[in-house]
Amino acid sequence: MIEVYIDGASKGNPGPSGAGVFIKGIKDPVFLSIPLDSMSNHEAEFHALIVALDYCIENNFTTVSFRTDSKIVEQSIDKKYSKNELFIPLLEKSLKLINQLDLFFIKWIPSNLNKVADELARKAIK
Repeated sequence: MIEVYIDGASKGNPGPSGAGVFIKGIKDPVFLSIPLDSMSNHEAEFHALIVALDYCIENNFTTVSFRTDSKIVEQSIDKKYSKNELFIPLLEKSLKLINQLDLFFIKWIPSNLNKVADELARKAIK
């Protein structure tokens, strides 16, 4: 199964942000560092999820296991709900993308196990 590690980072809250995606379990690991506009760290976490889902769909990775150190993202996806108005459109977009996959898992992990995605997200900040 393909493992996808995601992280978002912001310099300030809100502030310039970045998304980091690390994909392993394939022949050549993928390292994505995507600059984002000014937003909160939590919004950047959702954008990292969306970037990673888009990448998986475009590359026909249909059985994936995601790892995130964001409890908000993990719980929002699991419950298919967010009470935060800013997150609702991001959650809805994420769920539409997830529905295009054959098998999707998301699991919360501690930050120390998500270092590669964290470095990629920080590198992306403008």
